[in-house]
Amino acid sequence: MKKVRLGIIGLGAQGGAYASFITEGKVNNMVIGAICDIDPAKKAMAQEKYPDVPFYDDYIDMLESGDVDGIVTCVPHYLHPEMGIEALKRDVHALLEKPAGVYTKQVKELNDFAATKPELTFGIMFNQRTNELYRKVKEIIDNGEIGAIRRTNWIITTWWRPQGYYDQSAWRATWEGEGGGVLVNQAPHQLDLLQWICGMPKKVYSNVKYGYQRNIAVEDEVTTLLDYGNGATGVFITCTHDIIGTDRFEILGDKGKIVVDDSKKVTIKRLHKAESEMSDSMSMQDVMRIFMGGGAADILSEEVIEFESVWGGQHSAVLENFAANILDGTPLLAPGSDGIHGVALANAIHLSSWLGKEVELPIDEDLYFAELNKKIEEEKSSAILIK
Repeated sequence: MKKVRLGIIGLGAQGGAYASFITEGKVNNMVIGAICDIDPAKKAMAQEKYPDVPFYDDYIDMLESGDVDGIVTCVPHYLHPEMGIEALKRDVHALLEKPAGVYTKQVKELNDFAATKPELTFGIMFNQRTNELYRKVKEIIDNGEIGAIRRTNWIITTWWRPQGYYDQSAWRATWEGEGGGVLVNQAPHQLDLLQWICGMPKKVYSNVKYGYQRNIAVEDEVTTLLDYGNGATGVFITCTHDIIGTDRFEILGDKGKIVVDDSKKVTIKRLHKAESEMSDSMSMQDVMRIFMGGGAADILSEEVIEFESVWGGQHSAVLENFAANILDGTPLLAPGSDGIHGVALANAIHLSSWLGKEVELPIDEDLYFAELNKKIEEEKSSAILIK
């Protein structure tokens, strides 16, 4: 195999973008093997734009056609695990869009099956893991440069969506169609990065608003308190109604602090001595000298790094890495099995809100599934009443 033939399932905005990246030569060692969509309009569009690419309206037929070596799932979230399993069953490599699924029970089934097929490539589209800024932050944390984490704060409210966004499709922003709102649609990247860089919390306590500023059933406002189980805490805030928006990620350690602004600039302040050591050894005169006379350089050094990001470059990098893993075993930047962590975190945030109390991770999966089904039934009942 010289180039990986990718089957694109779902020719919407994301699937269309991937098709363009590949045909424009932005993804080494990859070509479009086939396209699949159930919408006749997408078939007409595909035949016009990609006349030489086979088109299917049934993804199983595509998987069994011999036209594809791997697939990417650009479909509603509930279908990701099912399609991943069906591809792997047929010895077709699988790259899943985020999130890996709606609830951990179905993602676990996917991961367990993928583990029985270690010879196949199983990845997830966590394109932010290719972002040099976040790779740098992870490196600093992993190297212990700012010491043990004491607190994390991430305000990510740059996900503004107008009502028209939600109105464009009946399945959008529904429990039955998407399985949630901002946590499962816009913010999975930040949930993944948060746990990838800082580790999974042990407990969460959340305040979530459903249909707060938009006419939707799912969440558009989230504030969550994280407890890492060792004294360290965190706050995660996201929403889809802040048109101004803020993206600020702070990680405080006992030997320094990292501040990421707008996912473009990172400021690293490294203490010369651990804070606890300074607390034990400094007199009030030392403190006054630092805070009154500008002696900050005596206690820390500061590094500021700015990064540029070209839209689509990160997605292309994941596609290219997926192909490289298939062709020569290059390690995956985002193994598919990692997808469960962000789903687990989103599930815990939802469940804490639904129960009105702090919940521990891992959560009770059966309880979450039962509560989710309650939301779906309530949603159906409301729709019937409206009609």
